[in-house]
Amino acid sequence: MNVPALLRKSARIICLFAILAGAAARAQDEPPPAPAPAPGVGPAVQVPGFWDPRRRPERPDLSRINVIRFVTEIDYPPFNFAGPDNNPQGFNVDLARMICEELKVNCTIQMRRFETLIAALNENRGDAAIASFAVTPETRAKLDFSDPYYRTPARFVARRDSPVDDPLPERLEGRKIAVVGGTAHEAYLKALFTEVEPRAYPNADIARLALKRGDVDLLFGDAISLAFWLNGTDSENCCVFRGGPYLDNRFFGEGVGIAVRKGNETVRQALNFALFRVWEQGRFTDLWLRYFPISPF
Repeated sequence: MNVPALLRKSARIICLFAILAGAAARAQDEPPPAPAPAPGVGPAVQVPGFWDPRRRPERPDLSRINVIRFVTEIDYPPFNFAGPDNNPQGFNVDLARMICEELKVNCTIQMRRFETLIAALNENRGDAAIASFAVTPETRAKLDFSDPYYRTPARFVARRDSPVDDPLPERLEGRKIAVVGGTAHEAYLKALFTEVEPRAYPNADIARLALKRGDVDLLFGDAISLAFWLNGTDSENCCVFRGGPYLDNRFFGEGVGIAVRKGNETVRQALNFALFRVWEQGRFTDLWLRYFPISPF
């Protein structure tokens, strides 16, 4: 499975790139470069974007592309899922359609089980997989990728009455931090927040309950799934984000891209051009804000 286990196990209702700043920068040895701001969005609203407006890609030769056959996962809302009519829906699906509109080419979008997507590309049963594929050394060995279009930051969550405003490592000595055991988030805490007391729980639901009950001071985990929890009824409006985001590549990956067969530069370059244009026009920003009503960073 190519997306982090935490996202699969604890956030089936979800699966972002954020600007690394403030506490995140101080907590990481080699922070990634900050993204370009989303067009038309003020500093208070953060939307993922790897695109540098000073490096506009040239329009590729599209004469050999008559159709792009996208494949996506069956059940990973809000990124991809079957709608009431069983047709594909979700953030990834809408983004694929925007790409095809920009390129002025026909598209098909077929839903498949996640574990079959790589074979579908390699056996020429699809041209591009838009299914929240994490870009890792392992996936790069099997596939080529477009530029990243989102990342999955980590963040702290505190109860609303918590005195912790800025959870810097030096300010959290002795604090009890809930985290899902065996995850990159637990490893990150142990590596960089060495004075805290990690409390490992078997899954995200139990870790969140521990925070709600006051058994711990903070919760540290995947910001996308946490954003939906905070915005939903299960949280009972108990808690808020504090500090972050944290985007250390060594722990949280390089980002998420659209996968193509090895060597399929024609489609890959077309995707990169279209992603840049969709972002430049502000359409990516509109799409992101529609699906993610609370900022994960």
